[in-house]
Amino acid sequence: MRIQRRELIHAGAAALAFTGLARNVHAQSGETYVNEVDGYGPLVRDPNGLLDLPEGFTYQIISQSGDTMDDGLFVPGQPDGMACFPLEGSRVALVRNHELRGRSFLHRNLGPGGLNEERLGLVDASLAFGTYKNGRPLPGGCTTLVYDLATRQTVSERLTLIGTSTNCCGGPTPWGTWLSCEETDETPESADVAQAHGWVFEVPATATGPVQPVPLKAMGRFDHEAVCVDPRNGVVYLTEDQNDGLFYRFIPNTPGRLAEGGKLQAMALRGRAGADTRNQDQRAWNVGDWVEVDWIDLEDVESPAGDLRQRGHAAGAALVARGEGIWWGDDEAYFTATSGGPIRRGQVLRLQPNLDGGPDRLQLFVESTDEKSVNMADNITVAPWGHLILCEDNYSETTRNHLKGVTPDGKIYVIGRNVFTGNSEFAGACFSPDGEVLFVNIIYPGMTIAIRGPWTSVRT
Repeated sequence: MRIQRRELIHAGAAALAFTGLARNVHAQSGETYVNEVDGYGPLVRDPNGLLDLPEGFTYQIISQSGDTMDDGLFVPGQPDGMACFPLEGSRVALVRNHELRGRSFLHRNLGPGGLNEERLGLVDASLAFGTYKNGRPLPGGCTTLVYDLATRQTVSERLTLIGTSTNCCGGPTPWGTWLSCEETDETPESADVAQAHGWVFEVPATATGPVQPVPLKAMGRFDHEAVCVDPRNGVVYLTEDQNDGLFYRFIPNTPGRLAEGGKLQAMALRGRAGADTRNQDQRAWNVGDWVEVDWIDLEDVESPAGDLRQRGHAAGAALVARGEGIWWGDDEAYFTATSGGPIRRGQVLRLQPNLDGGPDRLQLFVESTDEKSVNMADNITVAPWGHLILCEDNYSETTRNHLKGVTPDGKIYVIGRNVFTGNSEFAGACFSPDGEVLFVNIIYPGMTIAIRGPWTSVRT
């Protein structure tokens, strides 16, 4: 039986026992956010000490790390980026990354094989992209959860990508696949891995088992974070989680068939070679400002040196402060720069591609000057009614992580607050096709949650 809200504490203990890091739960006292508009009103304390939500909202835990999936493997830990795809009837598929890497205690023991990899033999090793140097498949990858919106039940969960490393975020495609991004540039010389990593992989939403992993090498080798696709022409936009990172676009040779290759480019500001969009140490632009954008062709995008961003910047590409989540909106893309701004608590940038031959445009849409407003927004999605949903990723003993909403004019309001001990980040926010459910992950202790409520009643 799946856990409902009132059953959280009992079942939560089972999930924590799997990690070997069981802790008590507690709620945070005092306000930790500022609403710039009314939004949904103040948060109400969760008696179970996991997720505070506004009045009228409820949550349901639909998956936990340590659950046994239908293929006999464990639901891995560190659930991160995620997207929701419609299936037949009232069912949807949630394709979910797991940011697992290396042999550190925390990550290795949360893999699909279990605490001591005791179930790893259930995985077809020929379908693992990468291994440790001893030949064991790496634990990173994806799982696919099928959920029935009508019955509110998890129908199935299975492993669908294995042998990858540090699968942080990614993004959905218009043709029904998930692009899973490796946020690493590990090599056999730098880590206990047998292959070089730092690629993007494609997973169909309908996959019922591990897919044959094909690295999309023309999309570059770097610390990939997230992607989104312009449905009008199939161009893919990519973020890079480095404080001196770049922002990229990939023009496929054949739209919708990424494995056939294409051209990778980096964003530059017109007339400002090597510009710095970060506003960290010196102010380059202000909230609301628009700038015109050019794109620089990149060479040797598969380089084992891991120096793509340095070479791109030297050629004139603009710096972006830890580009993370990105999502396609109404003929435009929004993406976060997690450490941008004067207090290094984050920016949201807005890109408007021009399909008529003129230059693209970039806007500084949001910039934090108060951590109670926006505090290191990471994953992002666009709600069906046009607002942004931000997942905060700030690891602090005192400053809680929140789900935040952003109105079309850039005003911030709160949606949820993580009050579980450990204060892990939110990740993978995405809506069901009908707009009734917001799915989101809490990376520790590893939960996928369905949030319901009066979404369209937001007050701006």
